[in-house]
Amino acid sequence: MTFQDFKSDQPVRWCAGCGDHAVLNSLHKAMAALGVPPEKTAVISGIGCSSRLPYYMNTYGFHTIHGRAAAVATGFKVANPDMAVWQISGDGDGLAIGGNHFIHAVRRNVDINMLLLNNKIYGLTKGQYSPTSERGFVSKSSPYGTTEDPFIPAELVFGARGNFFARTIDVDLATSQEVMLAAARHKGASVVEVLQNCMIFNNGIHAEITDREKRADRTIHLRHGEKMVFGKDGDRGLVRDGFLLKAVEIGTDGYTIDDVLVHDAHTPSNFLHQQLAMMDGKELPLAIGVIRDVEAPAYDAEVNRQVEEVRARKGFTVLRDMILAGDTWTVK
Repeated sequence: MTFQDFKSDQPVRWCAGCGDHAVLNSLHKAMAALGVPPEKTAVISGIGCSSRLPYYMNTYGFHTIHGRAAAVATGFKVANPDMAVWQISGDGDGLAIGGNHFIHAVRRNVDINMLLLNNKIYGLTKGQYSPTSERGFVSKSSPYGTTEDPFIPAELVFGARGNFFARTIDVDLATSQEVMLAAARHKGASVVEVLQNCMIFNNGIHAEITDREKRADRTIHLRHGEKMVFGKDGDRGLVRDGFLLKAVEIGTDGYTIDDVLVHDAHTPSNFLHQQLAMMDGKELPLAIGVIRDVEAPAYDAEVNRQVEEVRARKGFTVLRDMILAGDTWTVK
């Protein structure tokens, strides 16, 4: 299969320069690389600019209601365990009205691939601040600046005992495809945060890390089993500083490559994973790539296993048999 097999015939209706275009392109290519045919794939969204994405996929698709994408995706996956399910949400749809569904889909470990597109603004409704907007952010709904702190998506995932978290940047198509493939191959709830630009209402919000001249020094691409090295010349690394992390120059102040940490995405403990995910690109580089990827029982698989066990033990073949198996009475 090629990425063309996953493209619909619908014209793409996003603003020119919107990060959604890059996400769509990466998703098409990732799906082609996975080899799961379109008829075995469903793409489910809520409401928002990003939630138009199912229209542009040659797969099954559901454009649901505001904040309910995770709930619909959960029901769909449990009823259709052999289908690959992708959920597309923005930071507003996924973390505001849909926040409760988001954390419980992660907690239950439902085998869905959740793409969270984070541009830190409400784009569809024309520029109000979102749950991920920084304190003091000036918008149409906060003309004097917000007076609250934002959600950090990674922190929510770890708080909900998530087993897979990755991050990418809309303009970095290679990394986007890499983490989407890893998310799809993970059995259980996978969350990929995509730092995305909104050209109209929040242009340049991620410029400090998307700028080609700054990206190498302000981001670190984590890969399982590899040293946590970054910088234009690959001469910087992350080391332990007590219970915290510290960025150092390799070869100075007594630090060698042997002191640099090796990334272990598969360790069950989320202590270091959370520290890595919370780095913000200022004092410590922003982590991109797969940060956590740990095996755990998937909700949908466990539900279906339980159904089969009960069916075999009780001898039920249809729902009606199960309903009538206990005490019944007739009302005349």
